[in-house]
Amino acid sequence: MKKYGFIYLLSFILLVALAGCGQTTTKKKTTTAWDKIKNKGTLVVATSGTLYPTSYHEDKTNNLTGYDVEVAKEVAKRLHLKVQFKEMGFDGMLPSLESGMVDLAANDIGVTKEREKSFDFSKPYKFSFGSMLVRKADQSGIHSFADLKGKKAAGAATSIFSEIAKQNGAQIVTYGNVANDVYLRDVALGRTDVILNDYYLQSIAVKMMPQFNLEINPNLFYMPSYSALVTKKGNNELISKVNSALDEMKKDGTLSKLSKEFFVGMDVTKKPNVKFVNVNVK
Repeated sequence: MKKYGFIYLLSFILLVALAGCGQTTTKKKTTTAWDKIKNKGTLVVATSGTLYPTSYHEDKTNNLTGYDVEVAKEVAKRLHLKVQFKEMGFDGMLPSLESGMVDLAANDIGVTKEREKSFDFSKPYKFSFGSMLVRKADQSGIHSFADLKGKKAAGAATSIFSEIAKQNGAQIVTYGNVANDVYLRDVALGRTDVILNDYYLQSIAVKMMPQFNLEINPNLFYMPSYSALVTKKGNNELISKVNSALDEMKKDGTLSKLSKEFFVGMDVTKKPNVKFVNVNVK
């Protein structure tokens, strides 16, 4: 009797064990940002539409174009996606990424250690450095970073360039989403004294709008930088796809071709070879 009881007990244990082996726990796959984009077939990109030659509207057609705009279009094309641009001021782009209103931002956005804490960046598609746009007659009295103290510097409130000007004693004059000529005119009229910004953007602005009699200070180049597409932190799969497209564009010459088209023959995809002034950026 004890023998049969033992056999029944052993059989029960085996059945329970087998039943346990047959039960599989299936984890539901988390839907990523890339999954959502792929499903809807559209990449939503924030840009300003007012920053020549990065993001602007053509005079005749009013079509949105520019180096960053065309880079974003080409990336979307290679990912077999449509692209939808949402135009806004720079100060609204990063919050729009955080809220999920847009998938990417493309607007000559520099990569910084501080921004990398909250956002993910693609591989760079533009290398540059900072410069100062001043009045040609007297260089706005600015011959060193120390001379920024007490000056009025025009710029976006949250840009790295405004932060540099502020840290060196300048008063920041902020604008909404306005075109370049508004900034330049105010410097020419003395409403502001200087614009700290990207060298390539400023060099083109000076050539395109000579009526304002401005120049780039030839002795104050600083902060070598690079620009990239930006997305919300944690969108790893999306950034991986974007980087693959950018790698292809660099390899087949598309990036260089777009650069020369929008930067008047200059290739911003290569690192510059100039002498820089040291400047502390907190």
